[in-house]
Amino acid sequence: MGHGIVKVGTGGTASPLARLLGRRIASTGPISVAEYMAEALGHPRYGYYTGRDPLGRDGDFITAPEISQMFGELIGLWCAAVWRAIGGPDPVNLVELGPGRGTLIADGLRAAARTAPEFSSALRLHLVEISPVLRDSQRRALAPIRPSRRPSGLRKTR
Repeated sequence: MGHGIVKVGTGGTASPLARLLGRRIASTGPISVAEYMAEALGHPRYGYYTGRDPLGRDGDFITAPEISQMFGELIGLWCAAVWRAIGGPDPVNLVELGPGRGTLIADGLRAAARTAPEFSSALRLHLVEISPVLRDSQRRALAPIRPSRRPSGLRKTR
């Protein structure tokens, strides 16, 4: 029996992503859940995260850093304290996976800079984000905090 694909959308019409996946499955066979999710979330044209900001009142969900800066500030202070406890290595890498708008990291860096400016100087920031829209938001959020240093992870990761 052949591989079928569930039609999604209104009136039984498949979305462009569903048609793309259907053609792929028809030509190469089954795909893993990981492959499906990579396409559903990160496809350059049809992926959930690639064409819009999914956060906030007009989005689909909200995260703690978008509600209050306290969570990010505590994370930043904790990072600086741990950095001191391990001897203050320079450089030190800070990597955030899926940083969204960059709110958490901006809040954390702002708080850490007030109490441990040497931590901020040693920091090498890497943001791993698939969404071009959210990478732009991260650049704006971090510009006042790190104006002369571009985070290395603000690039496409696929």
